[in-house]
Amino acid sequence: MPAPALLVYTRTADYRHDSLPAAVTALRSLGDFAVDATEDPAAFEEPLDRYAAVVFLSTSGEVLTPAGRERLAAYTGAGGGFVGVHAAACTEYDWPYYGELLGARFDRHPALQPGRVLTEDRDHPATRHLPAVWEFTDEWYDFRTNPRDSVRVLLSADESSYGGGGMGADHPLAWCRDQGAGRVFYTALGHSAEAYADPGFRAHLRGGITWAAAAR
Repeated sequence: MPAPALLVYTRTADYRHDSLPAAVTALRSLGDFAVDATEDPAAFEEPLDRYAAVVFLSTSGEVLTPAGRERLAAYTGAGGGFVGVHAAACTEYDWPYYGELLGARFDRHPALQPGRVLTEDRDHPATRHLPAVWEFTDEWYDFRTNPRDSVRVLLSADESSYGGGGMGADHPLAWCRDQGAGRVFYTALGHSAEAYADPGFRAHLRGGITWAAAAR
């Protein structure tokens, strides 16, 4: 039986992460999925039904055409999986549906620095391998609104462990939710190339993608 297919989208119309090549390589190396990686918005103007999940991998800015927006919304509503990684929260600010789909939008971040991730929910494939407190280095995204009331929070940030946090004691970092018949997983982690070499982070991605793809 062939491996489930992922459409991994890396188009950037704003900030572009240097870690993108390492990130795509990491997703290919997971071994659980056949990966089609693209930066071409025309990929969303074709049927998406053959994909178990669509991954927005540190996309930024307005990256879809109007037809692509319609296709993605129909796909997720009909049971397609959606995964957002890191700067996926800095994407499609002018499309209200996308903010609802992802659960929150990026606001700001302090400097890249070490900090502590708190594992809130270990009953999920993306987090069951993680310790209660996970030492990590990232940008510690703040969001415009706290998504907790509309998502299942998996990881949060301990703002006392780094400088410049702006959300306070309740600071979600990774979560999941349903969208129609589909599933959505988002993680704010993944800024640096080094993150994609971290076995714990790779397992986090594998678990989140596997969960989102299982809806199809």
